[in-house]
Amino acid sequence: MEQERSAGFGRGWFALTVAFALHVADEASTGFLSVYNPTVTAMRARWGWFPMPTFEFREWLIGLIMGVLFCLAMTPFAAKGARWLRPLAWFYALLMFYNGLGHTLFTILGHTVTSVTFPRPAPGFYSSPFLFIGSVWLMWRLWKTRASTVRLPTAA
Repeated sequence: MEQERSAGFGRGWFALTVAFALHVADEASTGFLSVYNPTVTAMRARWGWFPMPTFEFREWLIGLIMGVLFCLAMTPFAAKGARWLRPLAWFYALLMFYNGLGHTLFTILGHTVTSVTFPRPAPGFYSSPFLFIGSVWLMWRLWKTRASTVRLPTAA
C-alpha cells in the first residue's frame, strides 16, 4: 500500500481500464460501428492516405476485449511504478482522454463528418465521463510519481 502511494500509478491505471471496459460495452451496445465505418469511408474518399481501418463487429469487439485484458494484465506493473510502463501509460491516458473528448464533441455536433449524422447522443457518449475521470486520475498519478522513477546521477 505504501509503495502505491510513493511510486505506483496502479489505481489510476486500473480505474482507466475499468472505464475502457465500460466504454467498449457502451460502444458495442449503441451501434458505434454504424457511425465509425461510414466516417472512415468518407475520410478516405476525401483524403486517400487516411490510415484508419474499417471493422466488422466481431473482429472489432475481440480486438478491444484483448486490449482491455492486456491493460488489466499490466495493472500489477503499474502498481509497482514500472519505469518501462510510464510512456505507455501516458499514451494510454491521453488516447482515452481524447477518445472521450471526441464522443462528447460529436454528441454536441450531431455528426462526425457532414455526411455521417446520428441521433444524439453519439454512440459511446455515456461512458465518456468515466474515460475523462480515469485519464485524469492516471495522468495525475504519473505526474505525482515522476520523481520516484527518475534517478539523476550523483557526484561521487
